[in-house]
Amino acid sequence: MKSNILRGGIAFAFIAIFAACSWSQTLPAVQLKNMDGESISTEGLITPGSPTLICFWATWCSPCKRELNNYAELYEDWKDETGVKIVAVSIDDQRSIRRVAPYVNSVLWDYEILLDPNKDFARAMQVVNVPHTFLVNGEGKIVWQHNNYSDGDEEEVYEQLVKWSE
Repeated sequence: MKSNILRGGIAFAFIAIFAACSWSQTLPAVQLKNMDGESISTEGLITPGSPTLICFWATWCSPCKRELNNYAELYEDWKDETGVKIVAVSIDDQRSIRRVAPYVNSVLWDYEILLDPNKDFARAMQVVNVPHTFLVNGEGKIVWQHNNYSDGDEEEVYEQLVKWSE
């Protein structure tokens, strides 16, 4: 009986450690394109000492556009308070990628926009569906993530930004 309890406790501890480790993964190094067609390494997205919010989205995804439009209204305040940098990574494929620039130009996001048409970065980050948002600390560790979007989720994002900018 004691050995079953002990094994159960060890298994629980192992799962807890594994879960904790999975939250501190390092940002994978992948080459993406910016809106001008230039190659950008994801390693260069990190600003030492400041958080980076990486938002995977697509032009065909209404919740994605709502999320990024709502973040746009808060971005200046968030930058002033936390030093955050937002990077919006489009997963539009070769058929829909031509819609990215017109959409971004119409909403005037003040974010860095990157293109991941082959979904290399999305796969490396284990993104299954969009919107999927990751918070990366100033050392390049993924410290928080959120999948999907509902109005008001920006409050949770802000709490995480404050937590990881201190």
